[in-house]
Amino acid sequence: MLKKVAEGVLVHESEFIQSNSVVVQGRDGVLLIDPGITGDEMAALANDLRELGQPVVAGFSTHPDWDHVLWHANFGDAPRYGTARCAASIQDLLSNADWKARIAVGLPPEYAEEIPMDLLGLITGLPAEAAQIPWDGPKVRIIEHQAHAPGHAALLIEERGVLVAGDMLSDILMPFLDLEAANPIEDYLAALRLLESVADDVDAVIPGHGSVGGAEQLRARIQQDRAYVQDLQDGGVPDDPRVGPSATLDWLPDVHRWQLQRLAQREQNETPE
Repeated sequence: MLKKVAEGVLVHESEFIQSNSVVVQGRDGVLLIDPGITGDEMAALANDLRELGQPVVAGFSTHPDWDHVLWHANFGDAPRYGTARCAASIQDLLSNADWKARIAVGLPPEYAEEIPMDLLGLITGLPAEAAQIPWDGPKVRIIEHQAHAPGHAALLIEERGVLVAGDMLSDILMPFLDLEAANPIEDYLAALRLLESVADDVDAVIPGHGSVGGAEQLRARIQQDRAYVQDLQDGGVPDDPRVGPSATLDWLPDVHRWQLQRLAQREQNETPE
């Protein structure tokens, strides 16, 4: 079911970790951002768009994680975009003969059989200097950064005051760092500064997972995420309900501990003897 967030901006929320697919209405059809998760959900979303008389004319993946690069045949063969780094990352994965097996390891078991992978990751990288998505609709500014995953992009739908945040600014998930990056802490803090720089232009924020928030919640989430990342940097215990006893998902405290361990190992390896 599609819910209106702003004029011409709709959201479909999946049962899987409150994953949000975003629909932006244009003149001749819609821009579909991060569609997913199960085949049935995507087919239902395609049917909702047909009922609106709005074909998919473009797609966009905010980053290369498997749950953000899915697609369904019922969406048609519209161009699917991502940043150059995002496209390069997923294409590198798809170049392996066993790519489906590699992805399958990380799929949630309760949904694994329902997730179609035949059209996964078939995205075109936009030029590195691209400032907006090429389509005939409201201007959608690309805000690329390196937090969470290579070539991650937030999208600012300027005319609508909507920020599509990808896997950031969630009310249910704490920041997940890209621990394969050279500077995961610095990358994340830099991305939060980028998002904060456009906060005055935002009336609604749509995270990749979690609840849609207003302008005040956007700023509160930036502050909360910054505090969490700084606590990780200091090796401290965060005062963050997303990883405490009241965490929405019981595996989040384990992810938090894993991030702490990995960062401690990195620091130990980087410290000269």
